[in-house]
Amino acid sequence: MDQQFVISDEYIELNKLLKASGLCDTGGQTKIVIEDELVTVDGETETRKRRKIKDGMIVKYGTHSVKVIFEKN
Repeated sequence: MDQQFVISDEYIELNKLLKASGLCDTGGQTKIVIEDELVTVDGETETRKRRKIKDGMIVKYGTHSVKVIFEKN
């Protein structure tokens, strides 16, 4: 597991997670890598930019992966 990303809301949209976690540098890059089917969520290729990523889900792009952790404030 490369990194964990803590969210305080119920979910984060996939494109926002990719940028916020540092896997992508820009919003434009997130759009391209998702459209090009380079991102997986829990082992399944994901093409929806706004897919809701929730607690315990694992997002992979290239050689990096992020596990989302929900922590209520």
